Amino acid sequence: MRLQAVLFDMDGTLLDTAPDFVAVCQAMCQARGLPPVAEQTVRDVVSGGARAMVSATFGLAPESAEFEALRLEFLERYQADCAVHTRLYDGMATVLADIEHAGLIWGVVTNKPVRFAEPIMQRLGLAERSRVLVCPDHVTRSKPDPEPLRLACSQLGIDPSAVLFVGDDLRDIESGQAAGTRTVAVRYGYIHPDDNPSNWGADVVIDQPLDLRRVLDQAVCGC
Repeated sequence: MRLQAVLFDMDGTLLDTAPDFVAVCQAMCQARGLPPVAEQTVRDVVSGGARAMVSATFGLAPESAEFEALRLEFLERYQADCAVHTRLYDGMATVLADIEHAGLIWGVVTNKPVRFAEPIMQRLGLAERSRVLVCPDHVTRSKPDPEPLRLACSQLGIDPSAVLFVGDDLRDIESGQAAGTRTVAVRYGYIHPDDNPSNWGADVVIDQPLDLRRVLDQAVCGC
């Protein structure tokens, strides 16, 4: 079936959100008189969410007595400043323009809660361009379950086989495959040092956003 839509994971795929996560972790360290955490330490665990970033920043296990208060502080600080340094990845603006120029539609399917995802999309001027935004708040099961992608396809009125889903985590690829979409794994996102996108079974693996232009050309023409 001819490609009709492209859906993106948010963090580490469409947007480089790590700088705002790093800023929150640094501010929390500074408030406690601790040395700053290395940026790469945070980037390596972004895909694990707030728990992983707090654990990496403070060297604490989630079951420790201080952990939950730190996690809640992290989320509060992030909600206040979730779109200060966040940007589209280099080349992604061109890719989105190409998608729109080709008469395709695009949207976002993310495991990021809507209270963070919506403000980010709005502040970056993407909310009015994205045709769908599916967050964990909208489903009963998040990725890797296929429910979020099935919901997005349903809202768009498009068969999953006509959708390309792009992500930087095995959960994205598993979700897309189970939902029946075509899948693209990216190497440029928040990949754990011990992980390898080539092992996820995606239809295509790319190194940078602009590589999507070739994938889109092939999908649109059916070659």
